[in-house]
Amino acid sequence: MPDRATVRLALVVGGLVLAVLLGFGLGRINGGGPASAMGGSDSALADHTHAPGAGAHSHGTGQAEAAEAGGLAVSRDGYTLAPRSGDFTAGQAGELRFQIRDGQRRAVTRFAVVHDKPMHLIVVRRDLTGYQHLHPTMAADGTWSVPLTLPEPGIWRAYADFTALADDGRQTATTLGVDLVAPGRYVPRALPAPTATATVDGFTVGYQGTFDPGLTTPLSFRVSAADGTVPPLEHYLGAYGHLVVLREGDLGYLHVHPEPELVDGAIQFWLTTPGPGRYRLYLDFATGGEVRTAEFTVTVP
Repeated sequence: MPDRATVRLALVVGGLVLAVLLGFGLGRINGGGPASAMGGSDSALADHTHAPGAGAHSHGTGQAEAAEAGGLAVSRDGYTLAPRSGDFTAGQAGELRFQIRDGQRRAVTRFAVVHDKPMHLIVVRRDLTGYQHLHPTMAADGTWSVPLTLPEPGIWRAYADFTALADDGRQTATTLGVDLVAPGRYVPRALPAPTATATVDGFTVGYQGTFDPGLTTPLSFRVSAADGTVPPLEHYLGAYGHLVVLREGDLGYLHVHPEPELVDGAIQFWLTTPGPGRYRLYLDFATGGEVRTAEFTVTVP
């Protein structure tokens, strides 16, 4: 028979093991397990709702990460964007093919579905013209492909915005960027002057909001038809709009979180600007079965 000291030690060790297991189980329940792979629902990491009327705020320790611009490098967060094609002729239809590789140079094939898609590809020329928002398809070997036309000569930036799923279920949301070249005479265009309204296909879009570097602030967009009425907006990518924000100069890509429903009839987002400068906003919205893009220039003091 074991003595009392041995029995007491065994009970203490057993209690610690049980506590650890219970804590892990509760964490899985409250924090969620791995996000669904391709074809599943949106990742919980993409949710970013706030109570109506919430103003500018900080997210504490995660604020630095939220404010940091992405898309500045081909490798980040343990993943690399590896183009498999990249020859383009201005104005001619082409195809972009690429893989996302992990730290062992293996092609990643498991991605969480965020904003209704496992991969968002943003393409824009370095003078911030020619914006395109595309959704590639992935082959079994992890190669993504999408038809792509670069309408004018110049250097173009392609951003792959995705959330990768590791073998152990960990999620990594990141944005990688790579330059594409369409040879020819490149005459960059000046960035349009800042304005709070834009017109596209007869629709007028206006925004309201402030830009405070380092703080997360609400940004609301309202759409009106040519006759002044409010058109019925349709869901697009899991919300009533999708917003891309790029910084002039280095073309830093900012992460923006949409509200899933309209807020007082407006399309609302939460944006964190990393610092002063000029930024270009691209709002995708859907009405009448068609997706349109309203563009804005803003200056952050």
